[in-house]
Amino acid sequence: MSRPVHILHCHSSFSLGGKEARAVRLMNAFGDKARHSIVSGVPEALDARTAIAPGIQVEFPQHAPPLTGTPSVKRYDALARYMRRFDLVLTYNWGAMDTVMARRVFTKGTPPLIHHEDGFNADEADGLKRDRNLFRRIALPAAQALVVPSQKLEAIARKTWKQPDYRIHRISNGIDVTPYGRSPRLDAIPGFTRRKGDLVIGTMAGLRSVKDLPRLVRAFAGQGDRARLVIVGEGPERTMIEGEAARLGVGARVHMPGFVARPERYVGLFDIFALSSRSEQCPIAVMEAMAAGLPVVSPDVGDVMAMVAPENRPLIGEDIGAALAALSDDRDLRLRIGAANQIKARADYHESVMIAAYARLYGAALGQSARFSG
Repeated sequence: MSRPVHILHCHSSFSLGGKEARAVRLMNAFGDKARHSIVSGVPEALDARTAIAPGIQVEFPQHAPPLTGTPSVKRYDALARYMRRFDLVLTYNWGAMDTVMARRVFTKGTPPLIHHEDGFNADEADGLKRDRNLFRRIALPAAQALVVPSQKLEAIARKTWKQPDYRIHRISNGIDVTPYGRSPRLDAIPGFTRRKGDLVIGTMAGLRSVKDLPRLVRAFAGQGDRARLVIVGEGPERTMIEGEAARLGVGARVHMPGFVARPERYVGLFDIFALSSRSEQCPIAVMEAMAAGLPVVSPDVGDVMAMVAPENRPLIGEDIGAALAALSDDRDLRLRIGAANQIKARADYHESVMIAAYARLYGAALGQSARFSG
């Protein structure tokens, strides 16, 4: 058997969110065909490592050049020299863009590089920064491909970052939809017990400002005493979210268990899935909720409107409190919309399509189109 491909992953951070979950799923799917070195732009943000399957060859180098810092020839030279140790370089989001620029400046001897853009943090949620747009335009010709998961990001790549069609590859996210049709485990969320008569509103998100979870707490607070809110995830905004719940007098009904693995075991404990993000693209959490047969409430961000079933679309908009109220009072509506979402998830979002698309793209970059298949 040929030696495994050595892949360098340069992440803006490696805390478990949508892009990290997808990257780990691909690593697990490729199995012994690849080994991986993962560098995080935020060195302490490595929570996603817990989702990597046993037996996957992976390391987290301690002495890799930093992915972020003041642009300089010296920094770019160090990054280029480091890249030359690998067969393929995968970069993710703005926090890894210096790696792309390093390959632009020092092309000779560097391996093929594929860049992934999955969306924006709070500093660009309300509008893209002109200097970053210019930087991307200059750096991205170094990438053999630019991968985006959503129609909106594809349009930004083409119109704002001025990338040619041949470089842009839109690959929708995907999940293993099968386990989500099973009954949830009642004890799957630590410290949470669903009680008879509860109306459970749930979400899964990194506790970051771009997710605007205090907004969700405010929308939840108007849903009555039988409603409970479960926020699964971890991050720097925990104290702020807890403070907003306390201010509104609903702290006892807001449960925050931190990160909980294997959402297929617990998403079905929710009656409604809710997002409050200021920026999304093609969120995996929405796919997971749909696969579990839940209605989705969300602002009209990214591709969410197109992702959900037509029956769910009237609930996508800025007034998430009103959408929650409409569902809270009508169990039949929740079930009807949830069933339509489940059918759409099973038809459109199976991970096998996503994995095959990435396998073809990565294999083509290596000149071995079948390298990750089989």
